[in-house]
Amino acid sequence: MALRISNRNARWLWLQSQGLSETPTGPLDLPETIRSLGFVQLDTIQNVTRAHHHILWSRNQNYREPMLDRLLGEDRAVFEHFTHDASVLPVEFYPMWQRQFRRLGDRVAGHASFQKAVKEIGREQILSRIEREGPLSTHAFDTKVEGKKQMWDRPPHKRVLDQLWYAGDLATSHRENFAKYYDLAERVIPQQHREAVHDETTQIDWLCRNALDRLAFASLGEIQRFWGAVDAKEVRIWSQDVRDLVPVKLQSHDGDWRDALAPSDIEARLASVPAPTARLRIINPFDPVVRDRNRLLALFGFAYRNEMFVPAAQRLWGYYVYPLLERDRFIGRIELKADRSASRLRVTQFWPEPGVRWTTGRQAKLGAELARLARLIGVSDITWDCDRA
Repeated sequence: MALRISNRNARWLWLQSQGLSETPTGPLDLPETIRSLGFVQLDTIQNVTRAHHHILWSRNQNYREPMLDRLLGEDRAVFEHFTHDASVLPVEFYPMWQRQFRRLGDRVAGHASFQKAVKEIGREQILSRIEREGPLSTHAFDTKVEGKKQMWDRPPHKRVLDQLWYAGDLATSHRENFAKYYDLAERVIPQQHREAVHDETTQIDWLCRNALDRLAFASLGEIQRFWGAVDAKEVRIWSQDVRDLVPVKLQSHDGDWRDALAPSDIEARLASVPAPTARLRIINPFDPVVRDRNRLLALFGFAYRNEMFVPAAQRLWGYYVYPLLERDRFIGRIELKADRSASRLRVTQFWPEPGVRWTTGRQAKLGAELARLARLIGVSDITWDCDRA
């Protein structure tokens, strides 16, 4: 019979596997934090702080914004590439990412827009410039978009740079004010990681096992979507060939049960899973704990969507809305905006979840978390532009 996991235990396991179960204090081991998550998504929007900084700070509030740039550009402990989106990954994962370089490099190279771009500025022209001059950003090139520019248009040099980066010929050397600098991969990635070779089956097994390990329990689709580096057929074949997976019955928030898989140590995990911290947490919209909206709804009964690219008149909530997590419940949402020049963090909208009693104790915990977030970005004032409850 399949092992049954109650909804409470499922929520506790998920929060523990995502590094949100314990109070986010104590010594910071940034490489280990990223390793335990698998990757950290990058995002350009700096509403309060960029998503990758917020995600890491949520796991340990001794984190500060310059640390990730140093880990990438100086320590070479992480590399940038594409999971479901642009992300940083531990550099020791690089050998298992070779198939992703091939998949994405070939996919981009097949686009007519890339083939047109290559005719204007060739791959070898870009590679030779970077080889001679060192790391270059897209601003070092001057090709232009022809005709009327659409939202996702890129100039020819940017399309070629992206293809070389997707294919692994180029790597992110460092970032300056979040601008990416490209360099030859052999000058960025340590030799032992570039020269390690694993066959396709080994890479697929590693990707699936490591996805399931970080998910704690998952459907085949959730395993496939974790890295975005295997397809549905590959995951299905892998699950049929592997003998140490544990079938489980997972209880949803509404009481229904669904089938899932778990790692071989699932019973030990269940026996030792801790109750989540009582600290109230402000969660970033790109945080991995809320990224899969279906999983979030099934486990927590929390319906959430990211509305940054939704026209204002069609938004249910707001532009950049942060879920509020307390213990193992999402108890509300808050819209924040930072004005660093005025040294101010503004609360522009606030919504407790239906059925949540907003007590003075909860308000005090939210105020304490806002103060900690303000310290992260170096501002001194917190103002409320809306009612507090």
